[in-house]
Amino acid sequence: MISTSPSIKGPAVFLAQFLRDEAPYNNLKNIGQWFTDLGYKGVQLPAWDQRIIDLDKAASSRAYCDDFNATLRGMGLVPTELAGYLQGQVLAVHPAYETMFEGFHPPGLRGKARTDWATDQLKKCILASVNLGTTNIPVLSGGFAWHMVYPWPQRPAGIIEEAFKELATRWRPLLDLARDNGVVFGYELHPGSDIYDGATFETFLANTDDHPAACINYDPSHFLLQQLDYLDFIRIYGQRIKGFHVKDAEFRPSGRVGVYGGYQSWSGRAGRFRSLGDGQVDFKQIFSLRNEAGFDGGAVMEWECCVKSPEQGASEGAPFITRHLIEATKVAFDDFASGGSDVSRNRRILGLD
Repeated sequence: MISTSPSIKGPAVFLAQFLRDEAPYNNLKNIGQWFTDLGYKGVQLPAWDQRIIDLDKAASSRAYCDDFNATLRGMGLVPTELAGYLQGQVLAVHPAYETMFEGFHPPGLRGKARTDWATDQLKKCILASVNLGTTNIPVLSGGFAWHMVYPWPQRPAGIIEEAFKELATRWRPLLDLARDNGVVFGYELHPGSDIYDGATFETFLANTDDHPAACINYDPSHFLLQQLDYLDFIRIYGQRIKGFHVKDAEFRPSGRVGVYGGYQSWSGRAGRFRSLGDGQVDFKQIFSLRNEAGFDGGAVMEWECCVKSPEQGASEGAPFITRHLIEATKVAFDDFASGGSDVSRNRRILGLD
């Protein structure tokens, strides 16, 4: 993969939003070659989509994964991550959302059966990641308390604590398995999940004993839509960030709609996802901060725009990311003025000799 040295790699792309049952978007070889021709060097894989990867085989067979990687290499691509977003979301589901999330899992699963399926799938994501040679599994946390995000009616005392206690109970065995296999879960802090900002991530960490495998897949678009300082977030949680979605967004409130969106479609909301470069996210600062923090993962475009076509978004994404990659400097800009130094000279400068 083309990369800055020693930091961010790219450009890469998350395949999920581009998959369709028509060429060239209908299988790994077709869509992989399409993205290669557009200038991408890496792909993030949706673990739930059989058009891209057979998760059962990937989890059980190193040979399958070796062949899979060879297919990608033949197109000039590498896998950046194996993503388990849908499986993570349905690991923990409030009953009010059961019907709406039915498309995230096989038909007929409810309650414990759905949780068991999601747990098994996420275990397979861990094993498949090991076989593929990737180390971060981007996920959503799922949750039980999202419908109480606004404190009206007043939340009963202890109810949020109980929600996070149960969430941690479901994730803890998976976090342990990930740690034991040298893999982490990168939680994307996302509305609809109980982990959606820094405070909720800290609450989850407190309930999992600050687990080393509980990490973050950083996506500034979700932070901009909730008006969170996405640059300061990097400064606070940078060491936990193990994945990076390069995704743009805009927030343009009016006298009609604001943060809550008025139940409007995406095009009518104040907060909207946009193609790269068309929104308000300050990617120059983000790439600088991530580079300074030593992040060496992939810069993965996630495309979700309500204005442009996916084809235009994809064609513009690779050059946009490439322009923002930083080749870390190995010299100081003022080295030309250096006079050299040693202990004796330093002591003379300080007036100590």
